[in-house]
Amino acid sequence: MAGTSDPHASAFSAAELEFLAEDEMIEIVPNLRMDALNFISGDFGPFRPQIPTQAPLWLAVALKKRGKCTIRAPEWMSVDKLTQVLEAERDSDKFQPLPFHYVEISRLLFDHAQGDIPDTYMVRSLIEDIKDVRFHKIGKGLESISGGGTFALKLKNLSAMEANIVRPFVTRALETFYKLSSSDMIQETDNAPNRQQTANRGPRRQLKDR
Repeated sequence: MAGTSDPHASAFSAAELEFLAEDEMIEIVPNLRMDALNFISGDFGPFRPQIPTQAPLWLAVALKKRGKCTIRAPEWMSVDKLTQVLEAERDSDKFQPLPFHYVEISRLLFDHAQGDIPDTYMVRSLIEDIKDVRFHKIGKGLESISGGGTFALKLKNLSAMEANIVRPFVTRALETFYKLSSSDMIQETDNAPNRQQTANRGPRRQLKDR
């Protein structure tokens, strides 16, 4: 795993995120007849020609490479759905809900099943626009930390890739603010008894000589 030597480095590399995304389920249409496949992660199949079934993305890609199936793009990868998401992203400060691995899933499908995705170029363009808008929102959130006075940042509905990029900066920034805040509090605590002692001292009375 990336970043094991540096706690502030990204937790995962792009390849590792893609590997994790390959466990996501997707619909395929086989063109072969095959009994169920038994894996540690679960049983998939049986597979019958022209009958849609669910399979993990890694298996779908493996069958696609061998010409044994077509892959049906997820519902959220349609032009209509992505257009709605893009408009909502632009009109709101909140992040719209998308699959946690939407970046990795779309990349794998563009790489291995581009011909199975309707309106491929439009879909790719919309996803890139959505990523740009979301990164702009992330930048605004990080600016609020850089401006000081922020000790928590809520970024709901971030994807795996987005969270992976933001995590090191946010962690480092908040640790710095906590350290600075703690140092100021300790210094004020140390100075408080001295101020109180000075305030309680009254005028000294001069003693008479005997």
